[in-house]
Amino acid sequence: MTALRIAALGYHDVTDDRTSSGFQRAAAWAYKLGCRDFDDHLWALSSAPRPTLAYQVDWNGPPRGDHLMLTFDDGGASAPYIGETLLRHGWRGHFFIVTGMMGGRTFLDAAGVRELRAQGHLVGSHSHTHPDIFRDLSPARMAEEWTESRARLSDLLGEPCVAASVPGGDINALVLRTAAEAGYAYLFTSDPDPRPRMIQGCRILGRFVVKAGHSRERVSAMARLEGWRGALAMRRLRVAASRALPSLYRRYVAARTHADES
Repeated sequence: MTALRIAALGYHDVTDDRTSSGFQRAAAWAYKLGCRDFDDHLWALSSAPRPTLAYQVDWNGPPRGDHLMLTFDDGGASAPYIGETLLRHGWRGHFFIVTGMMGGRTFLDAAGVRELRAQGHLVGSHSHTHPDIFRDLSPARMAEEWTESRARLSDLLGEPCVAASVPGGDINALVLRTAAEAGYAYLFTSDPDPRPRMIQGCRILGRFVVKAGHSRERVSAMARLEGWRGALAMRRLRVAASRALPSLYRRYVAARTHADES
């Protein structure tokens, strides 16, 4: 029987005015898709498995092939448009919120987060403050980021917050462990690995992070689990470079995030 594989696609903002939604910094521009491009992507996904939510998968049963999941990071002001667009296809997505940014000029407020959940989307954490390099945090700070965000979302929605995604995508064993210890059942990373794994009761799910320059054909292929091996190899090369030259990597990240706007 075919092993279970998850094709999780990681999106951010969808807007024709990039200054209207999400983080306002150089590092964010490549991840903001125009509305027409996003529509093209969704129509291209018709040949892939129907999108599902993490808690809808029968994880304890026998492997049942491939699943497609759609995720959206940051909780930018374009999230309601994204949520409504998915609904027109009959689909639901995962929306990961930076709770410390809620109510900011280009971010969702509490009412917008509640509305996403009321529409049937899964709402989860993208940390509390979105630190630039998450894996560089102390264990105590990591735990604080996860637990503060989870507590705020649980209180806001009146139900346990069960899922999260790693801000910035920089992970190590401590990042995964602290998320599990904070109580999350599902953690999405930016490593394009479709093979789920378990860390202390938390399922780790890799994602292919979609950029504005990715074609509908590329996205459709990734949704069908084509091209993941090459994408993972490239990701590992970039991660190895960032760890081999940590000071240079920190300067690079700082230069691309200094224009952050709350």
